[in-house]
Amino acid sequence: MARSLARRSRAHRARRPALVRPIRRIVTVLCVMLPICGAQAGQRGFDSTHAAAVWGAALAFMAPRTLQPLGIPRMAVWGLSGITALDSDLTVQEQSGKLLLFGPNRVIFATLAPPVGDAAKWGVACAAVAAHAFAASPTIERAGTGGMIRSFFDELFNHFDPYSRYVAPREAATERALRLGLGGIGMTLARHDRIVTITGVTPSSPADRAGIAPGMQLLAIDGRDAAAQPVAQLQQELAGPIGSMIDLTIRPGHSLPQTITLARALVPTQSVTGQIDDGIAHIRVLGFDHGTARQFAAVLAQLVQAQPAPKGIVIDLRGNRGGVLRQSVLSLDTLLSQGTIIHTIGRDPAANKVWHAEGADIAHGLPVVVLVDGGTASAAEVFSAAIADNDRGVVLGSATLGKGLVQSVTELPGGGELFVTWSRMIAPRGWPLQSLGVFPQVCTSLGTDQLAKQINALRHGVDLLAKPLAETRAARAPMPLAEVLALREACPAAIGGNGYERAAAALIDHPAAYRAALIRPLLPHARAGG
Repeated sequence: MARSLARRSRAHRARRPALVRPIRRIVTVLCVMLPICGAQAGQRGFDSTHAAAVWGAALAFMAPRTLQPLGIPRMAVWGLSGITALDSDLTVQEQSGKLLLFGPNRVIFATLAPPVGDAAKWGVACAAVAAHAFAASPTIERAGTGGMIRSFFDELFNHFDPYSRYVAPREAATERALRLGLGGIGMTLARHDRIVTITGVTPSSPADRAGIAPGMQLLAIDGRDAAAQPVAQLQQELAGPIGSMIDLTIRPGHSLPQTITLARALVPTQSVTGQIDDGIAHIRVLGFDHGTARQFAAVLAQLVQAQPAPKGIVIDLRGNRGGVLRQSVLSLDTLLSQGTIIHTIGRDPAANKVWHAEGADIAHGLPVVVLVDGGTASAAEVFSAAIADNDRGVVLGSATLGKGLVQSVTELPGGGELFVTWSRMIAPRGWPLQSLGVFPQVCTSLGTDQLAKQINALRHGVDLLAKPLAETRAARAPMPLAEVLALREACPAAIGGNGYERAAAALIDHPAAYRAALIRPLLPHARAGG
């Protein structure tokens, strides 16, 4: 039969020589494609190597950092509960030194538990269990390797605080881009009357490379008059897709206006804006991102040097969800020349730190009022607490969110990220930020009538919130939830509301009321630190 086929093939080649090359090319393509198809089929299986690397790295990172000593085996078994979360017919237990995967009425897989402290081997063991679950369950197979990895962390972090979490590679890349900044030109603005001035330029940004410098006036964006728009709106217009073009009309000093075309690039987010209204400098801080401290210092310096000089400063942190702790600390260095800013306490020695003010008050003692609400959190709460506890200003608004935990972040194999709570934040006077939040010196959430009564009483040297303020500053961790709720009830958290700006202006316009609202007269013997 083979010889017959060979003879036919030779006869065929003799009659059809032109088809030889195409047939050979087809055979060659098939030979190349088949291994690729096999590889693609293999990728549909569970990637034990990748899962082991991710879980091993995560367990190694978490073990020394969690607030309570949990141990690698316990965390691994918690994570493997993600198998049950995907398929309730499967469960995982650690018994007699073994990891056991159970199915309905049988043991599907068993492996020896690794040494207690070997995170890498626990990662391998967890991946082996997950691979057998993958083979036994169509539901887990449909979830894929990525779904199994995510379910592991979902179940693990069910035993943690709300802020510890895993972020999958694609979402992590997006979050990293947001932390680093969106497309823009690297420029901060402030407005005094109808003049919009450039207060800061990010080094190596498109604005910097074009020769734009602080002190120049911004006249128009894409032909639209800048003087007619709020500063916050102008900052939003400067941002846009990376690579998109923008036209700026600039006046350098007393020179003639000139229009410059720039391409937006990746620069730190413009998180600080400022302007002067009715003789009061207003600064809005959207979040404490990379670059916020530099922007804050530039805007503050520009506003306090205005002529006529402002009579006070209002810093708006409403809705500010926090961000990078160090950026909050560096921002405070522009208002505090001494004193404790925050104390962080954790199990890992590297988490224990006392942050002290190391700057200079470039506002030269001008009255400061910080606006907060129930959406003010984390690094923004650190800023508010430090201003109040160091007697540098008055916090006005409602009780804040109460996020007083600090997360340590690591990038995992494959590009995912792990956020693990590793320390608690303690305010300068020793009270915990977690759950309690910042209790304001002037409360807006009790209604406009009560707010008016507070301001009027402060003008006469009487603080109606003296008792709850003293109680919150005397609080110490750990605190029962009932006690936390009772303290916060005196000025409940609220989002939005009326009267903030009017009340802030009333404090700045009446020095006696401002002094009466400061913390130190209420707590002359309060101790700093935790």
